[in-house]
Amino acid sequence: MKQVIQSASSGELSLREVPEPKVRAGHLLVRTRTSLISPGTERLVVAFAKKGLVAKARARPDLVKKVMAKARRDGLKATWDAVRARLDEPLPLGYSAAGEVVAVGAGLEGAFRAGQRVAVAGAGLANHAELNVVPRNLAAAVPDGVADEEACFATLAAIAMHGTRNLGAGLGDVVAVLGAGLVGLLAVRLLVLSGVRAVALDYDRGRLDLARRLGAELAWDLAETGLEEAVGALTAGKGCDGILIAAATESSQPLETAAAIARDRGRISMVGMTGTEFPFREFMHKELSLVVSRSYGPGRYDADYEERGVTYPPGYVRWTETENLAECLRLMSPSRTSRLDVAPLITHRFDFAMAEDAYALVTGEHEPHLGVVLAYAGAPDAVARPAFPAPGVVAGKSCVLGVVGAGAFARAVLLPELKKLDGVALHTVVTRAGASAEHAQKTFGFAAADTDAEAVLGNPDINAVLIATPHDSHAALAARALAAGKPVLVEKPLALDGAGINQVIEARNASSAFFQVGFNRRFAPMAETLRRRLAAFPGPKFLILRVNAGAVPPASWLNDEAEGGGRVLGEVCHFVDLARHLVGAAITSVQADATGVTGATATCDDLSAALRFADGSLATIAYTALGDDSYGKERIEAFAGGTVVTIDNFRGLTVTEDGRTTTDKARSQDKGHGAALKAFADAVAAGGPPAIDEAELIETSLATLALAESLQSGERIDL
Repeated sequence: MKQVIQSASSGELSLREVPEPKVRAGHLLVRTRTSLISPGTERLVVAFAKKGLVAKARARPDLVKKVMAKARRDGLKATWDAVRARLDEPLPLGYSAAGEVVAVGAGLEGAFRAGQRVAVAGAGLANHAELNVVPRNLAAAVPDGVADEEACFATLAAIAMHGTRNLGAGLGDVVAVLGAGLVGLLAVRLLVLSGVRAVALDYDRGRLDLARRLGAELAWDLAETGLEEAVGALTAGKGCDGILIAAATESSQPLETAAAIARDRGRISMVGMTGTEFPFREFMHKELSLVVSRSYGPGRYDADYEERGVTYPPGYVRWTETENLAECLRLMSPSRTSRLDVAPLITHRFDFAMAEDAYALVTGEHEPHLGVVLAYAGAPDAVARPAFPAPGVVAGKSCVLGVVGAGAFARAVLLPELKKLDGVALHTVVTRAGASAEHAQKTFGFAAADTDAEAVLGNPDINAVLIATPHDSHAALAARALAAGKPVLVEKPLALDGAGINQVIEARNASSAFFQVGFNRRFAPMAETLRRRLAAFPGPKFLILRVNAGAVPPASWLNDEAEGGGRVLGEVCHFVDLARHLVGAAITSVQADATGVTGATATCDDLSAALRFADGSLATIAYTALGDDSYGKERIEAFAGGTVVTIDNFRGLTVTEDGRTTTDKARSQDKGHGAALKAFADAVAAGGPPAIDEAELIETSLATLALAESLQSGERIDL
């Protein structure tokens, strides 16, 4: 693998080919997707390595004392050999990265998983390298939606977070951040998010402008006079409650500035490395407190915590470095209305192969820079959900529906339910045979019947379409309906392959209309009750969906690969969608296995499927045709937060919690068909939005295709 290495003696920096590390107990092997060059810290490390021996000695007199003591104890030759050996050691650079777990070490099973995205921290651990081995307490899961190039900021954000925690600032306090580099600007944003009034101080006007955009109430150029007066005006003459020093300078001016603008008994937290000669008189008169912040937080530099995974009791140490890392990632989530958005801090992006050029930029003085991100070859971008345009369907008084396909299922379930709905006008029904079309027209009260789908798709009087044809035509007909500007409800599955799904996506991107897939079970009253209960528990959920499906004749059109696609694509998709709906988080991976089937007409009717979700939830779908038809068809068990909820064939719902069990029985089975049709008709009449997030429908459809792929390959498929 490749890694950025610097020589401690010569300061030479290069991208080298080195052996790959191996996972070990209590650690994760992580394939890096992005890493962040910290301009302040890494510039100092690189600059120090480039110094000559005398300059190194002047810069680190503490090390010189150790060398002299060793020389007196062990002699000059032994001391020189030790110094030379230390200077010959290669220096790995980097300490803030994000990537994908490749392997989980012993003891971390269940805490992390292969394929999971994580942010990692630690000098000598989270290196600028294609692979890193990181202990559990220096890794945190990346929330869904947070891009890799954002997640690699988590370590620096944790430094800023711990620095601000050391101030003990609360709602309404005024805190000045001295130094608007990466850590300083992250601190400004974190302070604002916590309800603190932030003041940014720097000499760089561009960075001060950025601080204002991040929420700073005052951004002051330190080259200007009048700072004390400006702070006094902002604080009614009291001064700042706290000052975070995030500057990097050999001067002690930051401490002098902090003393000048601090209120009586104010608190100063030092994150950056500056001169340490503080003005005694000012500090004594105001009784100021000074704390030097310990990097990412409690646990840092503690070998038991970092290397051996020993944790502290939360009652004594609530915010460890691990918790700070995880909290910064949580605050980055785009689902938050007010978030830690680090994208504005990125000024440069380099391919990892160009790391030497990136360091030339950081260590040079020619081009302004802030966040410099390295992107690694083969690293995928964060999964992007389809972003369809908002529906622009003209709202009407009713849903004027055209139906294409009136087979056994449509006649037995869909059309009777549609006939009951107020506000739905059944306009035209289309089937292949004229006799069946005419029969459906008379039975269900359609105004017209036809054998050509164009009679529905091309009719301007029809403002919505239901597709209930064999599976192989779903995608093409749905795309045609969308192209005609008509909202479409297409029976499951949406498509039989990726090309069909792409056809629908492309049509939807160019259309003002929306689509819905006939996943009715998510509309069942008991399913809605279960979803509401699960939503009350913030942690992962565990679902088991057992389907006693019954046998289908091998010669059935459903088992025809071209027309029906088989029961996985045609029926198991229902339960993939239901699991997705109940969990409420994106599906990240699937894996399936089937019983051994033999014979020329053998079909895949018996399988188990494992689904993993972005929030850590798991679902198992057990689908079989081996059972007795008289036994209940569907049973759903959900476990979360100490509660067990069971749906028995959509006829009974049982809740067990606090040692008690209650059961609700339904008068009749309701799998949500009527509610799904009504939701579609209501959305058509209102002009949108659709009843189901369309991007979620694409996700469920792709996950079902991935199950079929997993059955073929025998491997887990990451989505």
